[in-house]
Amino acid sequence: METLALIVVVGAAFFFTYTNGFHDAANAIATSISTRALTPRIAVAMAAFMNLAGAFLGQGVAETVAEGLIDAPTGGDGLIILFSALVGAITWNLVAWWYGLPSSSSNALVGGLVGAALAGASTVHGTGVLTKVVLPMLISPVIGLLLGYLVMVAILWLFRRANPQRAQRGFRMAQTVSAAGMALGHGLQDAQKTMGVVTMALVIAEVADEDDGIPVWVRISCAVMLSLGTYAGGWRIMRTLGRRIIELDPPRGFAAESTASSVLYAASYFFNAPISTTHVITAAIMGSGATRRLSAVRWGVAKNIVVGWCVTIPAAGCVAALSCLLLRLALP
Repeated sequence: METLALIVVVGAAFFFTYTNGFHDAANAIATSISTRALTPRIAVAMAAFMNLAGAFLGQGVAETVAEGLIDAPTGGDGLIILFSALVGAITWNLVAWWYGLPSSSSNALVGGLVGAALAGASTVHGTGVLTKVVLPMLISPVIGLLLGYLVMVAILWLFRRANPQRAQRGFRMAQTVSAAGMALGHGLQDAQKTMGVVTMALVIAEVADEDDGIPVWVRISCAVMLSLGTYAGGWRIMRTLGRRIIELDPPRGFAAESTASSVLYAASYFFNAPISTTHVITAAIMGSGATRRLSAVRWGVAKNIVVGWCVTIPAAGCVAALSCLLLRLALP
């Protein structure tokens, strides 16, 4: 019975990674498509490949998810908690995708884990959630906003005497590199989160030990599923990030992407923090766009996005908690 439960949980984790891919594909490529630096087909293919590559660049974020947020019991109860957490995260991902809201898959997963753990009377590491999730969630968009603004100011100053048409063409080419860097950072962050969940499931089912690390097949499977989801695209959210927040030009697109990817790498390698790629790129877009003039940013759309950010963790947590309670009542 537990073997079947483990298969179901791992399958749900892979499906979450798939939804993460098409939900967050916009993070890496919406700006490049909106500025016509890349065609949609090429952009999606490039993002899928770089997501795949980024998944193999580290494991610090996976360890944080697997060990630093909750303690689930071994056996069937622990697998119910993990499955419920994934139900909460997947449900919120699909709702946000349907409404074109660039919310955070990372925060949806964390909210699901915390909600399911509380409903299942398991331990939640409050300090770990605060220092590894909540604080980075609050700080990373602020850094993205400020850096996006400052990088764009520096670009405007450095290229103030450049030929405008030549500069636009140059930054359109540079966006190919910055978009690839953003996609690599997305793979580095988001594939690892599911790796952590699958590894936790293996430990709970007692088919692996905590000290074994992340199995190679888990790395490959999560990376492939994230890439497949990315290749499926996420066109509703791309429209929000690429055009509804602000009409971007190539220099501002480059500034936003290079800023966001730098924040992702720093969070992954120096802090092992599972931050939101969505939060960071959205803030960076707003920061770079504000250099045109503050009114150029559609702050009403930005406000709706921020509200979505605030709702993500409790919404996913509530769905996960309800799922956990129902499953515990239904299953012997």
